[in-house]
Amino acid sequence: MTARLEFSGPCVAGRSMRLCVLVLCLLPHFGWALSYKQGDPVILYVNKVGPYHNPQETYHYYTLPVCRPKEVRHKALSLGEVLDGDRMAESLYNIHFKENTERQTLCKLTLSEKEVDQLREAIEELYYFEFVLDDIPIWGFVGYMEESGFLPHSHKVGLWTHLDFNIEYNGDSVIFANVSVKDVKPEPLEEGGGGAGHGVSSGGLTVTHTYSVRWFESTLPHSRRAERLRDYSFFPKTLEIHWLSIINSLVLVVLLLGFVIIILMRVLKNDFARYNVEEDGGCDDLDQGDNGWKIIHTDVFRFPLYKSLLCAVLGVGAQFLTLATGIIVMALLGMFNVHRHGAINSAAIVLYALTSCVSGYCSCSFYTQIQGQRWVWNIILTSALFSAPLFFTWSVVNSVHWWSGSTQALPATTVLLLLGAWVLVGFPLTVIGGIVGKNRAGNFQAPCRTRNIARQIPQQPWYKHTAVHMAIGGFLPFSAISVELYYIFATAWGREHYTLYGILLCVFAILLSVGACISVALTYFLLSGEDYRWWWRSVLSTGSTGIFIFVYSLFYYHNRSNMSGLVQSVEFFGYSLLTAFVFSLMLGTVSFWASLAFIRYIYRSLKMD
Repeated sequence: MTARLEFSGPCVAGRSMRLCVLVLCLLPHFGWALSYKQGDPVILYVNKVGPYHNPQETYHYYTLPVCRPKEVRHKALSLGEVLDGDRMAESLYNIHFKENTERQTLCKLTLSEKEVDQLREAIEELYYFEFVLDDIPIWGFVGYMEESGFLPHSHKVGLWTHLDFNIEYNGDSVIFANVSVKDVKPEPLEEGGGGAGHGVSSGGLTVTHTYSVRWFESTLPHSRRAERLRDYSFFPKTLEIHWLSIINSLVLVVLLLGFVIIILMRVLKNDFARYNVEEDGGCDDLDQGDNGWKIIHTDVFRFPLYKSLLCAVLGVGAQFLTLATGIIVMALLGMFNVHRHGAINSAAIVLYALTSCVSGYCSCSFYTQIQGQRWVWNIILTSALFSAPLFFTWSVVNSVHWWSGSTQALPATTVLLLLGAWVLVGFPLTVIGGIVGKNRAGNFQAPCRTRNIARQIPQQPWYKHTAVHMAIGGFLPFSAISVELYYIFATAWGREHYTLYGILLCVFAILLSVGACISVALTYFLLSGEDYRWWWRSVLSTGSTGIFIFVYSLFYYHNRSNMSGLVQSVEFFGYSLLTAFVFSLMLGTVSFWASLAFIRYIYRSLKMD
């Protein structure tokens, strides 16, 4: 067996941090391209098992009473594979390239009554297994269950003791592999001892595991073998392309943006014509009457409360905007192969660490512009704004996985690796970015001077309250991504491979555009009521989209999935809450900068003394 592309081993095996980061950066770009000769051994790794409807509830394959070698040797894994819950180990299956095998005995097992009960429980919960051959996942069910009749009721449970491996090849490469149990009779595991000849006596139930291997030639080249995996459907296909729904959503969003822009520009044109009738009127004369947003020109740039928290939100939001754009661009460039387990996870971790300088720079730079004094505290708050909730959520989820024995529980070495990446890369880059931002920060560019005494804000009608603006500003961006959001959830919480990255980029751009336009419109209505408290309002109005996304996650869990159980539920709701938080940060950042640019524009366009 040879490899056409030599590449260093995974970083989890205890290498230096610098080499690990390098490997993680390159993993999404390259993958193994193994070539075999006739009769070369092809290693089949056993990986994990778990309930069919709970994708994140997985356990090591060898936790079941199955055939195993005397010494279990695990494959060295990448960081992304470990985060995906992979725990690959060598198996007893003896497979050779292009050599068929019929009814080869794998092992004979004598199962105790407790082990039979364990297998029966796994089969009744629809446990499936995952093997890996040449980076190709192979899925199959552990056993067979049949329920029939009401009176009398029949409940049959059987264990698949024979597996047929069907492997496709092209030249010297493996293209595809799957497993089938066609024309195979399951071993009965009925409660109370099974069928005739299969009772669990004091000596236990003896079963013989066998397998067959059949090789088939394929015309598909190795470079396109990912297409073969996408066409195979062991799991239900939920990512049907609803082009009409996507196009309808895009058209509605474009019409909405056009409507907002045209109406707003016409209103502003009338305002400018009214306010700039006479150049020699002076600002003080305008304060005598009801003049809408111009009357608060001496207060609109009054700096808000909680400056440090606001700047931290803007910094972390800018970081995730950079990270999301980077992930989508890398995906469009074909850097994430479906055969590279956890490639997106690895890329996301590396980009999060490297883009920490963006959050530090944006936060501390703007904090200095608005005359913030405690810049050290601002850097610490920026660094902890997302990492602290992430650590808390991960601690709870990982503890539940550890308690249940799931492979999703991270090993101590991986935890130390991630902690080291944050301590040695993420946090220092945040500090460096903050220092650079502080030193390069200029003055806050305000077209109007701010008075020392704040103007009294008049009573506002109910439709201008914060809750109403949050409802409007959150729902409209959410409606722009509602169709695509289902595909994303089906990928993140299912087993689908997302491939519509071009559409995802368009939807992401439209989401940011809608958020910016809605924020500008809501800010204008706020200022027209002589309310100058727009700083936090602009962040919250569109940032509330995260609330709608979390509500949608509740709907998806109960109505669009079959997930259940403590382990799956804790992970789903914990990380869904974090996802909603990230969307709030990103959209809040976009809406704030759009509102600030809009306010600077309208007040700079006024003719004032």
